[in-house]
Amino acid sequence: MKDKFNSLLKKYAKLIVRQGVNLQPHQELVISGSIECYDLIREITKEAYKIGAKDVIVFYSDEEISRLRYLNCDIEHFEHVPEYIVALRNEYAKKHAAVITITSENPEAMMDVDPMKIQTYSKASHNACKLFYDHLDLGIDRWCIAGAPSLGWANKVFPDMSDKEAMQALWQAIFKVCRCYEDDVIEEWNKHRHSFEKHVQILNEKKIKFIHYQNSLGTDLTVGMNQNYLFAGGGSYTVDGIYSFPNIPTEEIFTSPNKDDVNGIVYNALPLNYNGHIIDDFSITFKDGRIIDYDAKIGYDVLKSIIETDEGSHYLGEIAFVPYDSPIRNTGILFYNTLFDENASCHLAIGKGFGECIKNGLTMNKEQLYAKGINDSLTHVDFMIGTKDLSIIAILENGEEFVIFKDGNYDF
Repeated sequence: MKDKFNSLLKKYAKLIVRQGVNLQPHQELVISGSIECYDLIREITKEAYKIGAKDVIVFYSDEEISRLRYLNCDIEHFEHVPEYIVALRNEYAKKHAAVITITSENPEAMMDVDPMKIQTYSKASHNACKLFYDHLDLGIDRWCIAGAPSLGWANKVFPDMSDKEAMQALWQAIFKVCRCYEDDVIEEWNKHRHSFEKHVQILNEKKIKFIHYQNSLGTDLTVGMNQNYLFAGGGSYTVDGIYSFPNIPTEEIFTSPNKDDVNGIVYNALPLNYNGHIIDDFSITFKDGRIIDYDAKIGYDVLKSIIETDEGSHYLGEIAFVPYDSPIRNTGILFYNTLFDENASCHLAIGKGFGECIKNGLTMNKEQLYAKGINDSLTHVDFMIGTKDLSIIAILENGEEFVIFKDGNYDF
């Protein structure tokens, strides 16, 4: 059993390094993750050096220590980022280092923490480390986020199992949805990459003006498209022409809408775990692109902190299509982790849009993208809206209708 696990862990690490960030020889790699994920991080480090990484720098965190820090420090403390952190991150951007983040958060770890403290530090970090985040946001440097179990996360997903059983079950689920049980995981992801191409090509040729969402939860939302929009799926190209997968796993096709042309109401279909807080049973109302109203039965204050991050967080940055009949949804598991749950459901994202989602966007700066209708913000938060009865209909520039989704799945 241990040998089988180690074999799968090595495959997973290989996938993250060779497909996730597509690390190049002589490139530096920066890895961030919990101390509970040390076994995966060690394997990633070994794989990176096999490729010829110039250096691998690891930053370990401890969720309980982070929680204690938020509980015991005043909110003013989180308005400033230590200069050594700013210098480190921006220096890695100057070196064009690849960045891997391992997510393993306990969905309930921060329930007793003031969400404004977390949001304040996130905002301060993005402002202080602007070069670092700009390089990731504008497709200059490659990054990848992937998951690994922590005990708290495993217990939340599988509450009726023992600690050992829960950890094993979550690892098995992650390996499964990331295709690690296949003989050649790299080749499987090459095939996966090509599986997106048909839908992306058709959507990019259709000259869509609006997209209309409806379902029985009450969602009734119309989203306007930018001129020269582009859908993307699976992975992305950076400005140097290298392809990578920023998310592992991924099942989505996505684009950035016209930030000023979103109208109607949308309801969530799955809970949103945001920095250790659960937000559920919520709705968001838009008028002329801007959020004008919102409500949540669970996690209202957290939702408020997201929306009020800055002006850009009052607008949409992404729409994404994921079939209801998808590998992650078909596991029957609610992961309580956005990386996984967003790939089980069509979703929208509040905040920053993507330069790759408009023609020649990777050659533009933020101001130019904004002028083209691509939203800008310090944050980007996905929330899931896909249901079994979701209808998505495109209205084309010539007035014709084109059915994208019927009963939760692609209809073309």
